[in-house]
Amino acid sequence: MDLPFDSAITRFFEHEAPNAIRKAIRRADKDDILNPSYPYSERMGRKAYEREIMALHIELGKMQAWVKKSGARVVAVFEGRDAAGKGGTIKRFREYLNPRGARLVALPKPSDGERGQWYFQRYIDHLPSSGEIVFYDRSWYNRGVVEKVFGFCSEPERERFFRQVRPFEQALVDDGIHLFKFWLNVGQAEQLRRFLDRESDPLKHWKLSEIDVKGLARWDSYSEAIGETLSRSHAKRAPWTVIRSEDKRRARIAAIRHMLLALDYDHKDEKALGQSDPKICGGPDIWDG
Repeated sequence: MDLPFDSAITRFFEHEAPNAIRKAIRRADKDDILNPSYPYSERMGRKAYEREIMALHIELGKMQAWVKKSGARVVAVFEGRDAAGKGGTIKRFREYLNPRGARLVALPKPSDGERGQWYFQRYIDHLPSSGEIVFYDRSWYNRGVVEKVFGFCSEPERERFFRQVRPFEQALVDDGIHLFKFWLNVGQAEQLRRFLDRESDPLKHWKLSEIDVKGLARWDSYSEAIGETLSRSHAKRAPWTVIRSEDKRRARIAAIRHMLLALDYDHKDEKALGQSDPKICGGPDIWDG
């Protein structure tokens, strides 16, 4: 079987990855957590996960009914390193929701026309109408991180972004939009393990891109850009919620629970929701670069 990008991920693993990362991946069992700073040594068991997430799905259905009835507007922005679990988490949010009122926005790179627009313009076009929930799989924060790391924007353009992003998000919140900003964080060893899995599985090749491959050698540059972005765009009324996502199951539950706990929807079952886990769900202070 031909591997995507001429086996570039395997070559990085064998010849360029830090020795500690290679050793951690080679000696780990499937369910082991590779990041030593993660508060759990193994991922959540399947039975416990399915029990908790099904209860949350029922609450999500109640929440969507309230959104439609009340005319509320909800925006959930998902950011994070490549392979941090953004798409999978969004999929679990939307799994049992009515797709007519719960849209996914995953924009490609901007066209020539879009590059001539105000930077936020193409994202504004996808904001929710009354009674809608919109999930952004990557967002305007591309400028803060990916465009910085790969030189796709100039420093003046990025500084303009940081000057405008807080007022922009404040305007959304002032207009009544419920805005959630999730940063899914994953360690270097776990990220590489997930990339190797995608490279070896033909059904997951579509998840890989040239940016993913080139980004493997730019871990430190990403860390610097992420740290700055979280610091400069975290605000009281538009805060970042960091989800430590070495365990995808815990991460999905944490993100869904966080949103449901924050919204005052009809027939809310506090017992079914449970409590947030502050060890893996919190503000930028729990980000582990």
